[in-house]
Amino acid sequence: MNPYDVERTYGSGVYALRPITLVRGQGARVWDDQGRSYIDCVGGHGVAVLGHGHPAVVRAVCQQWERLAICPPSFPNDIRSRCMARLGSLVPGLNRVFLANSGTEAVEAAIKFARYSTGRPKIVAAKRGFHGRTLGALSATWNRKYRDPFEPLVPEFVHGTFNKPETFEALVDDRTAAILVEVVQGEGGVHPATPAFLQRLQALARERGALLIVDEVQTGMGRTGRLFAFQHYDLEPDIVALAKGIAGGYPMGAVLLGPRVRPGTPGIHGSTFGGNPVAAAACLATLEVLEKEDLPQRAARLGAWFLERLRAIQSPLIREVRGLGLMVGVELRTKVAPYIQALAEHGVLALPAGLTVIRFLPPLVISQEELEHVARALEQVLT
Repeated sequence: MNPYDVERTYGSGVYALRPITLVRGQGARVWDDQGRSYIDCVGGHGVAVLGHGHPAVVRAVCQQWERLAICPPSFPNDIRSRCMARLGSLVPGLNRVFLANSGTEAVEAAIKFARYSTGRPKIVAAKRGFHGRTLGALSATWNRKYRDPFEPLVPEFVHGTFNKPETFEALVDDRTAAILVEVVQGEGGVHPATPAFLQRLQALARERGALLIVDEVQTGMGRTGRLFAFQHYDLEPDIVALAKGIAGGYPMGAVLLGPRVRPGTPGIHGSTFGGNPVAAAACLATLEVLEKEDLPQRAARLGAWFLERLRAIQSPLIREVRGLGLMVGVELRTKVAPYIQALAEHGVLALPAGLTVIRFLPPLVISQEELEHVARALEQVLT
């Protein structure tokens, strides 16, 4: 059997498999088992910020794996300590770090730190938000498609309307541990928040004794044109959840903790693989490349150009083009599935964000010529 049939036969059934078997990647391109090349605007769902096979990450992972692959968090480690110090120095005030393995783990930890710090149970999140698939993170996720099969979920999660701060005013009270929000909703359709909305949420959290958690799992690590998306809005979050691009493709998550978060006590939370030396080495290499090559600024420049290029496409199918940096969504007046398939036939891999939005999450190293190819392909399939 070919890989597609094998994964359909032996897989759990939870993934909608595309009939393209990917076997190799380099930079912003991937190749299938037939030798065909694609511009990768899926990027492992936003993971591949440095593209595929970046030599700095490859070298760091291989060298550390040979040296020491695993070291439980109960033992200090030289590479982990360097990684924690680096992460803890990225944003003034967010200088304590918890290391995990994924975005949903980072969000779970953020929720636990908020409840532990405040002694309160309630989490107020946003409609259309997506925060993960484990039971706590899923409780913060709004879409019924993800929630319904697993209810009852964790209690004390409620949802306000994104970009409508007055709906949060009615929900945040003296039982609220935290407000949890994405700066740009990814799965929810690539909707950027307004500055007024985010600033009001921050003020609301301060006024009512709650913490502000910003989910930067998809928007972080330069994706939106700043290292973190909240930096566009001069926010001072209490907790920031990170993952996806943090280690250049190696599985990793992290939580940055501010001074309003109560320090944990031994055993209150933990992770067997969190902060393993290989992931820490990959994270250090990724941060060095992001800074050395100024990739957030590159994402800002190319993202602005790409947005304008897509907005110039004349098609009655397009309702709106929106995004921030190299996180771009094209909302259509119809379902996007056939157009995503057509893009693949034109050598471009893209994602849905709901039923009617095509999402582009290319590596930050993508060239303008490759983005032009993406734009031309979209123009062809829509016109």
